[in-house]
Amino acid sequence: MGDQVFVSTHPLVQHKLALLRSNLTEPKKFRELVREIAQLLFYEATEDLSLAPLTVQTPLAPCEGFEVADRIGVIPILRAGLGMSEAIIDILPTVHVWHLGLYRDHETLQPVTYYNKLPSEPNIDLSLIVDPMLATGGSAVAAVDILKQWGSRRIKFLGLIAAPEGVQALTAAHPDVDIHLAAIDSFLNELGYIVPGLGDAGDRQFGTG
Repeated sequence: MGDQVFVSTHPLVQHKLALLRSNLTEPKKFRELVREIAQLLFYEATEDLSLAPLTVQTPLAPCEGFEVADRIGVIPILRAGLGMSEAIIDILPTVHVWHLGLYRDHETLQPVTYYNKLPSEPNIDLSLIVDPMLATGGSAVAAVDILKQWGSRRIKFLGLIAAPEGVQALTAAHPDVDIHLAAIDSFLNELGYIVPGLGDAGDRQFGTG
């Protein structure tokens, strides 16, 4: 798919992804799996973070170590991205979280922005967009557009499952944005759903399907 697309091959990711897809997985377990996979993908997506020296005191002696130097902003696309952003906060509590509300018009399949909580000025080094599904790519492209207009210079997308159409749309519009995924599926159906996918990620997380 290109040098900017990274699909995890980690056994734990693939194991949990199969459980996530199953229509037998109830909302509580589904939310837990979303969190666990998001944390594993976040780990892989942040291998290039900058570090700064840090000295700590152990029970025995001073010890030289490191701390994350980059300031990270996590931008969940509402509502399905919420479970992923909460999982990332658990790993790195210092991240900033700003919400973007984008929904897909079911007739045009184009994104519509209804909520934007970005601050007036960018004060982070890395913007991480999180959304479980990269389907048509419209919402992801729109989110990157918003972040670039805001002034963010380093942006990554973190998702669970993508359709080839969505990956192609995002890479074509923003070839400088890395894409981290658990899987790229077969195709989009006529309703814009990823096949085989997992259904509607928002509905399955919140029991509203």
